Amino acid sequence: MKFGPAFHYEANDQWAKLPAGFGWTEVVAVATDAQDWVYVFNRGEHPVIVFDRDGAFIRSWGEGLFARPHGICIGPDGAVYCTDDLDHTVRKFNPEGRLLLTLGTSGIPSDTGATSVDYRTILRAGPPFHYPTNVALSSDAELYVSDGYGNARVHKFSPAGRLLFSWGEPGNGPGQFHVPHGIAVDRHGTVYVADRENSRIQLFGPDGAFHSEWTDVARPCQVFIDSVENVYVAELGFRAGMWPGTVAPSADATGGRVSIFDRSGKLQARWGGGQIPCAPGDFFAPHGICVDSCGDIYVAEVVISAGGNRGLVPRTCHTLQKFVHRRIEP
Repeated sequence: MKFGPAFHYEANDQWAKLPAGFGWTEVVAVATDAQDWVYVFNRGEHPVIVFDRDGAFIRSWGEGLFARPHGICIGPDGAVYCTDDLDHTVRKFNPEGRLLLTLGTSGIPSDTGATSVDYRTILRAGPPFHYPTNVALSSDAELYVSDGYGNARVHKFSPAGRLLFSWGEPGNGPGQFHVPHGIAVDRHGTVYVADRENSRIQLFGPDGAFHSEWTDVARPCQVFIDSVENVYVAELGFRAGMWPGTVAPSADATGGRVSIFDRSGKLQARWGGGQIPCAPGDFFAPHGICVDSCGDIYVAEVVISAGGNRGLVPRTCHTLQKFVHRRIEP
């Protein structure tokens, strides 16, 4: 894959070396720490599996702790934040898996009128949480949580976990959401929200004020911002994870893909589309994305729950790919 000298990658879907007897069903999210260790959040028996950047196994933890893993984020101090959508909680751990903080009440959703993970059953916006999806940290260590399938809000917390305020409601207008699924914060404090079922990324100030939206995306699931403020987007597309009764906007609508934008929203690179979804470098259901300090990209895909369980792709289709950055001089 080549998109100019700054964006040249080699796909590797066999990068991670799982120990004997380990499996992960599907990988939902991925994050890297200051050492470029890779934390793979998955729905197997070992929910958090840690590898070095070469794919060698380091450790695992979280066994028996999660109802359904969904999102992961690592703070500059190495703390690991895990979003558990079916448990209605966000939990903070140290790098070895010791619990430090819990946001939300385990197993108890807030009152939004929602009756399932189908966002179309939401009647009103509510407090934290009702099937939260992802978490991001600002440079001041404030937490932003997208809350997600059973709610239509973003919640901002202090570093100690005190709720500061929330914004959003169901809908497709500015500051409204249909599945706020992914979230990131840049160094200027701008909050990027992947408003998945509205096929857009909304940008807000740290006070929740709407700034703008980017619409050149196809059901974005997660956003990642690197050190030079490239914005990476994992897009589910229109061939996986479609809600009952919904159809793609056109017969040739894209499948899963990855896009890279600059901070102004100008497209820098894009690949995938789901033509051969299980081939290295293509995608079926991108769900999580992160970039390490070397510029390598990791993409997690929810292959089983987004359609592998219905035969849309083989259950053996890749659920984690690494894209190794190869800078080519112009």
